Amino acid sequence: RRLGVDVRFDPAQGCCGQPAFNSGYWKDAMPLARQTIRLFSGSERVVVPSGSCASMIRIFYEELFHDSPEDLVAARALAPRVLELSEFLVGELGCGARPGPDAGGGERLSVTYHESCHLRRELGAGTQARALLGSLPGVEVAELDQAEVCCGFGGTFAVKYADISGAMLRDKVERVIASGADVVTAADASCLMHIAGGLERAGSPVRAMHLAQVLDGRLGGGAGEAPGR
Repeated sequence: RRLGVDVRFDPAQGCCGQPAFNSGYWKDAMPLARQTIRLFSGSERVVVPSGSCASMIRIFYEELFHDSPEDLVAARALAPRVLELSEFLVGELGCGARPGPDAGGGERLSVTYHESCHLRRELGAGTQARALLGSLPGVEVAELDQAEVCCGFGGTFAVKYADISGAMLRDKVERVIASGADVVTAADASCLMHIAGGLERAGSPVRAMHLAQVLDGRLGGGAGEAPGR
């Protein structure tokens, strides 16, 4: 909205169907996917604050509906208009191209970034979030060792393979702490939930915040200047 975008949120929306789809329950995923397509069919852009949900709608709906021609046509029509938040801000609105204004004197914040799997591997969005973070006033980006490595959540993977998931999480948490950052951010709430739990159990003061929260915290209450726009 600060960037002049007409933002609309339909309270009738719900899950995109990915958990059921990934678990093999495609018949249960289909009505959720149809509801999502129906609600957003008239939208110019659909901005999703999660790489995994965005990839489900943009990429995997086509697989889900491969035997349903009518649904497949609708899914393909919606797919090009679906963007993850950082993709939209950088690719559509041109944010992150240069450092934003720094008022000076404010709290300095060190942020490290975890690359969620679907965002990087399915959507190919590997640079947008870093560009946004690097343009924020008062923010220092602390590189995370093996930032591209999975945190171990993977939806139902964390339930079915808890021991493996926990070991992967411990590795991720150790690297987050070693980065020396005040905040770890990502563009997927599920990754952040997993990492936040690991940090809490480790007794770490590092905060887990969604990219949108970091952007809002740095730009909120100001003159509405876009990050590096």
